[in-house]
Amino acid sequence: MYPKKLLRSTALRLAFGYVALFGISALVLLAFIYWSTASYMEQQSDETIEAEIVGLGESYRLTGLNGLRATILQRLGRRPAGSSIYLLTDGHYAKIAGNLDRWPEVEPDEDGWLNLELNVSVSVTSGGQEVSTHPARAKPFLLPGGFHLLVGRDLYELRVFRTRLVRALGWGLALTVALALAGALVVSRSRLRRIGAINDVMGEVMAGNLSRRVPEGATSDDIGELSAKLNGMLSELESLVEGVRRVSDNIAHDLKTPLARLKTRLERLRQTRPDAEVDKAIEEADRLLATFGALLRIARIESGERRAAFQNVDLTAVIDDVAELYAPLIDEGDKKLVLHNAPGIVVPGDRDMLFQAVANLLDNALKHTPPEGRIELSLGRANAHVEIAVADDGPGVPAEERENVLARFYRLDQSRTTPGSGLGLSLVAAVVGLHHGEVVLADNAPGLRVVMTLGYSAAVS
Repeated sequence: MYPKKLLRSTALRLAFGYVALFGISALVLLAFIYWSTASYMEQQSDETIEAEIVGLGESYRLTGLNGLRATILQRLGRRPAGSSIYLLTDGHYAKIAGNLDRWPEVEPDEDGWLNLELNVSVSVTSGGQEVSTHPARAKPFLLPGGFHLLVGRDLYELRVFRTRLVRALGWGLALTVALALAGALVVSRSRLRRIGAINDVMGEVMAGNLSRRVPEGATSDDIGELSAKLNGMLSELESLVEGVRRVSDNIAHDLKTPLARLKTRLERLRQTRPDAEVDKAIEEADRLLATFGALLRIARIESGERRAAFQNVDLTAVIDDVAELYAPLIDEGDKKLVLHNAPGIVVPGDRDMLFQAVANLLDNALKHTPPEGRIELSLGRANAHVEIAVADDGPGVPAEERENVLARFYRLDQSRTTPGSGLGLSLVAAVVGLHHGEVVLADNAPGLRVVMTLGYSAAVS
């Protein structure tokens, strides 16, 4: 998984972008170096040829044909296998002196230069000779008296140099890009490791552990500054949430005691003066006490303290117990319970909380399923997760309201006439969050399907 994360990381993509930009810049620079070097050497070769033409022309003017011929033979004698090319002919292009056999049959370019291909005999390692084709460049010159002079140079060494230069620049570019890529990978791995630590902490915070903090490290770069700001935000968030939770707990505790006393007095009053209004007041007191009890349970669940007491729970047995508890009530309401229970599923968790969550879902389905309706309770595995699903044939929940009904005290308009406080699904969401899972509401066509998915770390069997 780590290489995939690395390839998807913004840091690596940005680094690759810089590598590409750097590689293109290096390519342009190396191309300029090659063009400048090759052009300079070609220019130097042309200037050398033109200088030799001027010198040989001056030699002809001063010493005549024989002197020019002697000068050419002298130069060829000093460099018999050199790169210089000389050819002196008469008016009919008959050879007088030089190292070419005949005048080349090549048309000059617009500047008067001849670009030739020479067949040159070279020695091989076996001791023999072989013919090699060399490029050459020469310029003709007409001497007074109708004599023709051709001066040029063999460009084979220049071609070899250009080839080596291209190879060296290519290897230099490849090495530069390879080093840049290696640096990009190292930097990206470091960045990804630090960002991964931030993501891990944020995941735990989203799961309810507000005490976690991002490791800031020793460097004071942008990620270090971001980590410090995130830690400050998490500290403030933890303080605010703890304050709200403490106020909620205090209110629930403070109101629960007088409500209990009020209920006791109403029950005593009912014993001395039976009355229907007193019975309704006692029912309302019971409903309020149940509401405050649910709020306190949700607060305790969301605090995450109960994770410390997690034990391996036989979830198959829990589902059987909930089904057994609600089966008579469902039959009494002229409804049908269908159970699909997978055997041998054990998860680490809180048995009472899981039992309560499944019971809340069945209770909601019982309230909203019409007579002769069908309620389905199922437990199974989906990939690496454990899923508990409750489906009914009731009116369902509109798609735009499915997130809202998980909030505390939120009730749909059609549900306001039925008993309840709007905390049932909130308790389910809190219990599933405690077990690192999620609650998903979907259409059962008709009705509602609620799926509790317990996190990967929950499944142990």
